[in-house]
Amino acid sequence: MSTAIMKNKAIHLRLGFALNGILFALKSEASFRTQLLAAMAIAIVLIVTRPSPVWWGIIILTTGAVLAAELFNTALEKTLDHLHPAQHPQIKLAKDAAAGAVLVLGLTAILVFISFLASVFPG
Repeated sequence: MSTAIMKNKAIHLRLGFALNGILFALKSEASFRTQLLAAMAIAIVLIVTRPSPVWWGIIILTTGAVLAAELFNTALEKTLDHLHPAQHPQIKLAKDAAAGAVLVLGLTAILVFISFLASVFPG
């Protein structure tokens, strides 16, 4: 199916495509499952501690960015593996850079959460 035909599909179909991608990552990527569990634990902490709306926003944005980065990483890996199944040093670098982006966002999310905890439970 051409890209032009895919872009003009009804919203419910496009949402279905997006959900299929999320379900694929959930089934195939241990990192995504781990990050999703962490996101659920963070949501529970937010519900229990009831922080200000600013903290909700910062943590939701950071957590969403980590999950989105993992989905981009999965998409890139699957595409590159399909286009070039054999190992290639340049493809390895591209995959490593994408994994690095997930790591940077993950570490950032951890620092944000530590900052949040420090504000909720001072000194």
